[in-house]
Amino acid sequence: MNKWMKPVGSVLIAGALLVGGAGVSGMGLTSTAYADQDVQRNIVNVVGKGEISVKPDIAYLSIGVDTQADTAQSAQKANAEKIQKITDLLKNTWKIADKDIQSVSFYVQPNYTYNDKDGQKVKGYTAHHTLQVSYRDLSKIGKLLDDASNAGANNIDNVSFSVENRDQYEEQVIQKAMANADLKAGTIAKAAKRQLGMVLVVSQGDVSNPVIYTAAKMEAMSAADSNSSTAVAPGEVKVSTQLSVQYELK
Repeated sequence: MNKWMKPVGSVLIAGALLVGGAGVSGMGLTSTAYADQDVQRNIVNVVGKGEISVKPDIAYLSIGVDTQADTAQSAQKANAEKIQKITDLLKNTWKIADKDIQSVSFYVQPNYTYNDKDGQKVKGYTAHHTLQVSYRDLSKIGKLLDDASNAGANNIDNVSFSVENRDQYEEQVIQKAMANADLKAGTIAKAAKRQLGMVLVVSQGDVSNPVIYTAAKMEAMSAADSNSSTAVAPGEVKVSTQLSVQYELK
């Protein structure tokens, strides 16, 4: 008789795990399994997004020089002289601090030609050096780029705008993200004919990427009108965040 009781007991316990522990609530293991499954059945997970548009307060300028010469040494030397002239302009005339001027790329590479008779041959070298400049007086960016161009810069790739201190907007974007999460979770609960309960877990998802940069709209100085300067429109940048939120469902 005792031989047959063990399988029956096993079946009862397994059944309790599936249906919520009816008839064996006194057994600690079975009760715990029931509680875990109950939590899993009564939650909803959503992602809330918050975003605001603000005026930028800093610009990042990419100012570079490309120089060609017959030898690598002469290309590098000529390029270095031009970069030094531009750097002196930025520091002395525009009063830009050393910490706001950074070399971001430098190389010297051969230039190649090709024909059927001689094949591929080296024809001169190109030296490239690019500075990234952080600048905060956005109304003068066009004039700064013009001066850099006149000093020898011939590779101005882009201008990007951002906000230097994101913390001042942190509360606003988090509140908007949480409101968005509440709206989504409430809609889901209503559709499921349930009620939304308390927040169980919140995590912020995009701390490593706080600001979306926006490229400047630039109009180059017209050759026919040398008195015109480069026009740069900062526009607005978007500060955003997202929250992963878990709610209780009643």
